[in-house]
Amino acid sequence: MRKNMVKKYTILGIISLLFVSMIAACSSSSKNETVEKKTQRPILVQGPMPIEAENFAEKLEDVKEEKSGDFVFYIGTLDNYPVIVAKTGKGMENTAAATAVAIERYNPVAIINQGTSGGHDPSLNVFDIVLGKRTVNLGSLKTADKTENQGIDPTIWKPMDLMASEGSAGEDPNAEKPRFYEGDKDLLAAAHAVKDTYTKGKVVEGTIGSADVWNNEVDRIKWFHTKYGTSVEEMEGASAAQIAKAYDVPFLGIRVLSNNKVNGGKYNPNTAAANQEYVYEVVKKYITAIPSK
Repeated sequence: MRKNMVKKYTILGIISLLFVSMIAACSSSSKNETVEKKTQRPILVQGPMPIEAENFAEKLEDVKEEKSGDFVFYIGTLDNYPVIVAKTGKGMENTAAATAVAIERYNPVAIINQGTSGGHDPSLNVFDIVLGKRTVNLGSLKTADKTENQGIDPTIWKPMDLMASEGSAGEDPNAEKPRFYEGDKDLLAAAHAVKDTYTKGKVVEGTIGSADVWNNEVDRIKWFHTKYGTSVEEMEGASAAQIAKAYDVPFLGIRVLSNNKVNGGKYNPNTAAANQEYVYEVVKKYITAIPSK
């Protein structure tokens, strides 16, 4: 009888130990999953204006809003992966600052700067999308050396690479060339993989030009297209690319043509939402490639 009781309690003890071990293992697994989720680096999607950012933000799950200065960050998830939409405001300075704040605060795994743009290439139409194989600052220029009453001639202004010299870039002849920021190959691959989902226009690789200038002179637009090979112009991308490069964060610009003065394409505000629909598919595709990076 006593032997049977000892045997019974021994079995119960073993079962209890097994049960406790299982709970501990589950708890450890759950904790590891939580830690993994917390350490996932988010994808940052930028849009200058509400029309270029908020449609995407509405697609995220469990969104919370944070602000830093004038910049708004919508923090949520897409397919259970962390994604942040940044409303940067218009212009190079706003975008550069918003990009630096986001990198320091959120440590993104990649940055997509997206929104509307004006066409430079006559073969592109409103609703076509340009993937920024290259992005360049169109506002960094060195004028010709002219004295009083010799006039102004923007067509002979030279590009100026502000990153080319530790000293005065304006006095360095090696700086008299444009600096192109290359689009990240993995982001480009994700964009190409889903381009068939976009049916409102074509999706092409090209050069995105940026500056705090709104060009309406067709001859000047053609000059940039010839000199820099630009497909479109906008007012943000190159500054974001520059900051992303400084922090070694993968970057890609994705811009939809909202108008094109060189072929008469009229402005259409609906292009902003269309671009965000496409970028949404790009982000979803990129998420599937992140674990193998």
